[in-house]
Amino acid sequence: MKKRSVLAKRIARHKIVYLMLLPGFLLTAVLHYAPMGGLYMAFSDYKIGRPMFSANFAGFKYFREVLSDSTHMLHLLRNTVVMNVLSLLTNLLVALLFAIILNEVTKSFVKRTVQTVSFMPFFLSWVIVYNFFQVFLQTEAGVINMVLRDWGVITQGIPFLTAPQYSWGLVVFANLWKSLGYNAVIFLASIAGIDTELYEAAYIDGADRLQRIQYVTLPLLLPTLQILLILNVGWIFMSNFDMYYLFTNSMNRPTMEVFDLFIYRYGLRQLNFPYATAVGILRSLAGVIMLVLVNGVSKRLQGSSIA
Repeated sequence: MKKRSVLAKRIARHKIVYLMLLPGFLLTAVLHYAPMGGLYMAFSDYKIGRPMFSANFAGFKYFREVLSDSTHMLHLLRNTVVMNVLSLLTNLLVALLFAIILNEVTKSFVKRTVQTVSFMPFFLSWVIVYNFFQVFLQTEAGVINMVLRDWGVITQGIPFLTAPQYSWGLVVFANLWKSLGYNAVIFLASIAGIDTELYEAAYIDGADRLQRIQYVTLPLLLPTLQILLILNVGWIFMSNFDMYYLFTNSMNRPTMEVFDLFIYRYGLRQLNFPYATAVGILRSLAGVIMLVLVNGVSKRLQGSSIA
């Protein structure tokens, strides 16, 4: 009873704060937790148009079907993991370098301008981003191909948007261009938190600018980089559906198809909801396992983790 009274007093004291949190809590419950009841479809013979929980229980039937199609699943796994890992490493490492360079700019106007311009793509939808890429990378009418033909470098346009051999590089570059400014802000915030006395001590010891970056800035940014890597590792089996849906076509599908597109194709286009849900559950489970493993390895080797 005493604990309940203390809790009631605490809620009454901070009721305004709890009321402010209530909309976010409700949105999270409705949009993220309530739909989890749909996971039952993976264990039943659900058909569209019928009540979900009235469908016959199928056990692990659809999970066995997914795992039996090992060739296709390994193909999807390769595409998803390779593109996401390459994008993750490229995004964070380039953003780290970009933040360090931007921090060394002494003119505040130039620094603010560059930071603003680099941040702008983050707020653009993937539909707009894809239109930009079409303008520049179309085989015949793209700006880059037209310039290369005018210069005599090529005689025929390069199919950047359709040829499978360019798919992974295209995805990595698109992700980098869109997220560079956002990731750089995180590193810039970490740099701002570094004690200036460390730089002053290094300067007194005779360290030049590059040496101060090497021995002060980089070591103190590594924990931030490590945490970002751990947080993002759990998402390497998941992809940005909007981007892949727009950039994938019949020509580059073998190298661009990822789990998200596969789930969309089987679930919403072929209406095979149990099979698509089973794939989604296995994908999410793999992401959780990967996150736990990487977090455990980081804690054992570096002594730091997210939990």
